[in-house]
Amino acid sequence: MNTTIRTRAALLFSLAVLGGCSAVQPVASTAKRLVTAILPTPATEAPVAPPSRTLDAYKTEVAQHIMRHNSGHTFSGQLPPMLPAIVVVNITVGADGDVQDVAVQRSRDPDASKVALASMRRSGPLPRPARLLAANMRALTFSETFLFDHQYRFQLRSLAGPQ
Repeated sequence: MNTTIRTRAALLFSLAVLGGCSAVQPVASTAKRLVTAILPTPATEAPVAPPSRTLDAYKTEVAQHIMRHNSGHTFSGQLPPMLPAIVVVNITVGADGDVQDVAVQRSRDPDASKVALASMRRSGPLPRPARLLAANMRALTFSETFLFDHQYRFQLRSLAGPQ
């Protein structure tokens, strides 16, 4: 394979030299441009990374994931004027997306707390918190708020509209 690449490079260089007789571009830049356009990129060049996500964007992605995995336990549309139950949970997610811990931070309704915790268990691995973990961190902890209606169906605060 190296012979094929070298042959292509030599042919491209020859074409660049012949085509580089015009005064528009120097031969070296023409050859380099042609070689990089046709030959595969060396493994040492890393692809450009996408922009870093924010914690809010990650929380939205996680909320969408939880809602997809719990569609029978959710409701959509406008929130009721008085929410019968609100449960705030702390979620700890490992670098691989595994839920390491879920704990109720605040709740006045034990049944709603059970629904929120069961919903987290059904959600399985969450999206990976890429580029949100510092070099020495192995997990990310954040909170999410479950907003319940009278039938113990929920919306998540990260996705819910204004009340």
